[in-house]
Amino acid sequence: MIDLLSVSKIFIVIGNYQLSYIEFIGTILYFVSVLLISRKSIITWPIGIVSVILYGILFYQIQLYSDMMEQFYYLIISIVGWYQWYHQKQAKNQISTSWSKLNSAIFTIIITIILTGILTICVSNFHKWMPAIFPVPASYPFLDALTTMMSFTAMLLTTRRKNEGWIYWIIIDIIGICLYWIKDVKFISLQYVFLLAMAIYGLANWYVKSKPKQEN
Repeated sequence: MIDLLSVSKIFIVIGNYQLSYIEFIGTILYFVSVLLISRKSIITWPIGIVSVILYGILFYQIQLYSDMMEQFYYLIISIVGWYQWYHQKQAKNQISTSWSKLNSAIFTIIITIILTGILTICVSNFHKWMPAIFPVPASYPFLDALTTMMSFTAMLLTTRRKNEGWIYWIIIDIIGICLYWIKDVKFISLQYVFLLAMAIYGLANWYVKSKPKQEN
C-alpha cells in the first residue's frame, strides 16, 4: 500500500509519460470534487479530503513545498466547509451564494499579495533552514507561493459561499496548467485544463443561482 504512494510506482505509460498511481487517483478525486462543488453538492467535501491527502504526499516528492503545505490548509478548511454547508442545508434546504462587498474584496486581494511575498521568501530558503526535511531547493518558488496563497483565499471564499472565489480559481488554473507541465506532472496539468472549464462553469452557475439579497 505504501508503495502506491510513491511517484515512482507507475500506473500506466501514456506515450513517453509515466503516470503514477498517486497522481492518477488524486487527480481523478480532485476533479470529481470540483465538479460537485460547482453544482453545490455537499459530497464534494469528503471526496476532496481524500484528494488533498494524496496531493500532499505527491507534492512533497516533487519539491513543490508550498503546494504541499497548501494541502494541510485544504484538509482543515474542507472539514470546516463540510460542517458549514451541512448546517446551512439543514436550515434552508439549499446552499445559497453571494458576492462580497467591494471593501471586503479589496482587503482580501491585499492580504493575498502580502502573504504571497512572505511565503515566497520562506519557500526559497527551506532547503537552507531545514535541509534534513527539504534537501532540494524549491522549484518556481514565486509561482508556487502565488498559487498557494490564491488557493487559500479561493478555498476560504468557497466555504463562505462567495462567488468571486471562482475568479481566483480561474487564475490559479491558468498558472497551474503551465507550472505542472513544466514540472513533468502532465496528467495534473491536463486536469487543470478541465478545472479551468469547471471554474468558468462554477462561476456562471453560482452567479445565476445567487440570491438577489447579498450575504456577508
